[in-house]
Amino acid sequence: MNCFFYFSNRTSYLCILLFCYACNAPEEAHHRPSPADMVNLRIGAVSHLLVPTYPTVHLPNSMVRIYPQTSPGVNDQYLASRIYAFPINMPSHRQGPLTTLMVTSNKGAVSPDSLASDYDHDFETSTPYYYSVLLEDPGIWVDYTVTAHGVIYRFRKESGGNVRIVIRSSGAGDFNFDEPGVLTGSDRLRNITQYLYATVVHPSGSAGYFSPLPAGESDRLPEGDRKGVVLDYDISENEAVVLRIGISYISLETARHHAEKELSGRSFGDLKDHARENWDKSLGVIGIEGGTADQQKIFYTAFYRCFERMVNITEEGKYFSVYDGQVHESGNNDFYVDDWSWDTYRTLHPLRTIIMPGEEADMINSYIRIYEQSGWMPAFPTVFGEMGAMIGHHQAAIIADAWYKGIRDYDVHKAYEGLLKNAMEGTRVPWKEGPKTSLDEVYLQKGFFPGKYPDEPETHPAVHSFEGRQSVAVTLEHAYDDWCLARFAEGLGKTEDADKMYLRGQNYRNQYRPDIGFMAPREAGGKWIDPYDPKVPAGIGGREYFAESNAWTYTWFVPHDLAGLIDLMGGKEMALKQLDRLFDEPIGQSKWTYLGYMPDATGLTGLFPMGNEPSFHIPYIYNVLGAPWKTQKRTRQLMDAWFRNDLMGICGDEDGGAMSAWYVFSAMGFYPICPGYPVYMIGSPVFDRVTINLPDGKKFMVKAMNVSARNKYIQSARLNGRQLEAPWFTHAELMNGGEMILEMGPRPDKAWGNTADFARFVETAKQL
Repeated sequence: MNCFFYFSNRTSYLCILLFCYACNAPEEAHHRPSPADMVNLRIGAVSHLLVPTYPTVHLPNSMVRIYPQTSPGVNDQYLASRIYAFPINMPSHRQGPLTTLMVTSNKGAVSPDSLASDYDHDFETSTPYYYSVLLEDPGIWVDYTVTAHGVIYRFRKESGGNVRIVIRSSGAGDFNFDEPGVLTGSDRLRNITQYLYATVVHPSGSAGYFSPLPAGESDRLPEGDRKGVVLDYDISENEAVVLRIGISYISLETARHHAEKELSGRSFGDLKDHARENWDKSLGVIGIEGGTADQQKIFYTAFYRCFERMVNITEEGKYFSVYDGQVHESGNNDFYVDDWSWDTYRTLHPLRTIIMPGEEADMINSYIRIYEQSGWMPAFPTVFGEMGAMIGHHQAAIIADAWYKGIRDYDVHKAYEGLLKNAMEGTRVPWKEGPKTSLDEVYLQKGFFPGKYPDEPETHPAVHSFEGRQSVAVTLEHAYDDWCLARFAEGLGKTEDADKMYLRGQNYRNQYRPDIGFMAPREAGGKWIDPYDPKVPAGIGGREYFAESNAWTYTWFVPHDLAGLIDLMGGKEMALKQLDRLFDEPIGQSKWTYLGYMPDATGLTGLFPMGNEPSFHIPYIYNVLGAPWKTQKRTRQLMDAWFRNDLMGICGDEDGGAMSAWYVFSAMGFYPICPGYPVYMIGSPVFDRVTINLPDGKKFMVKAMNVSARNKYIQSARLNGRQLEAPWFTHAELMNGGEMILEMGPRPDKAWGNTADFARFVETAKQL
């Protein structure tokens, strides 16, 4: 808008100048993007080496999740040329869809290959709450949005004509047309049944069944055993076929109830707006000011990923549990599944203790219910059952951390009972759950998990042929878990148990080899295993002795007793040199050779792998070595290098929010270095101001004065007016609200926080 006016009155002239400026101001000033609109679902869509992110449409922590199924065999979905199907639901992260649909204009096509269509990302919209794409071969637009227990699809053909919707089961399907325009049925995969109730909004059409056959064969038409459904509609230009689907794990009647309650009588636009508002509310819990536009998008995308799991499968006050095959009343606590605790205990669960403690209590209560129904505290609970992956009994970390942060709205004694059973009677063998084995007896009696020589064949039947024993990592992670259980026992007044478990928390010492300065494996008799390379240990990913990593990383995995580890290393000066070496040590061979042995070690900085969870706490260890400015420098470097607003913007497996929660914490400027201690280490915030809107209406703000890319170093810190001399603060101080003010500068203030050590950190934690 251009304004040409002449005013003799200076006041009027000033007013019209302000009016013209407002008219010509940048659009962002009038319509600042909402948090949901700043999410870029394509961040990380091309993986550095392993698994990419997926453009999942869902509501925060809700049951229904959807993303397109693309060309099989293409590792990175974004680079796939064709879309093969759209799921009705993705029950569990990375474990495939349950019932799919595809749309075409070819009345003779029902096999997956013939239905698949080319697509173009330039004709695609992907948000947390809505997805749209043009299927180029049939010229049909597909878009969808979701509710907690339902999905609505819309199909529009550019030129009009036939629209054929093909719905097929992923397992044992049984579909029926009970009345015109209504499709009901179920699909069973593994040991879960998904019921659906679908209505088609279109005045006329035809329907038939088919039976899916193995890949490479043509599916039968028109009659089959009701495992597949074909819906045909002739539409005019710009007309749409709308499919509303309610979903349940309990019953067909419940699926119908979801469809009627959440979808019926509401337009596609209304449902899309409702989903967007839901995301804005959840993401708006943390407000950010300052930083670059890219940094804001990276932050809210990472925060969005933090709501992928756990998943609430409560339905109208009930839930189906695969752990005993029964439908249960949910009572006052919703029931959650789909958690990978080895990943999420470090960052995602601690984040929830701040922003949604009530939901975190429900999630812990779900762990307890699974223990009651199955006999074991789960490690990787999914809708299909316990996945039994990775290592550790990190449920102890999740629960101890929550307990010491005041989250106790669950049966704490039943929780302790389950944790103690896992610790005393459960196995530590990687990727297993169940009773202890003879390998576990070595841990219980000698304080370390036994390894074997590299050329020695595996003889124990419980050991996974690929995962190996991971013996050093098993000892270190269970030593931490035992310490967490000791903390919990102490809090409950179980002094004798606490003393025993605190002693087991010192088992890490049995793996430290002083002559080389690294954690190292022992055979069952106690002898050190040689030959041994701390950089490239035996097995793919170092799996004979470590979990997807090596001794350079795992030597630092003693988050509960860094003071003891520092003493083993020869004191703070020696430990500081060793930590500096980690970030500077060359891999000593070509990167492609090294990553061939260590494929999980992505995001390398020296030998530090930002792309894998055991590394997350390591940059913050500088805070107890008298060099917090190095924490500030390293965390900024890692965020800038490995978290970006592009297709390769996440350096490792996302793993349901664990990697992203590290960024959320670090970008805010603090981090939970040791779940179980309710204290946060201070790093270097990215934004001018971060506001956390706490559940009780209070606010906690982090103000970084003069912060910039260069001004990353803390010159001084105040918390609610009190000078912070140590580089940490407590969970209670955060939850009470207020503000932390950090004065930032371009050069390190090496005096600030340099007298802090881990003993003072522990003293702070134990005063609470």
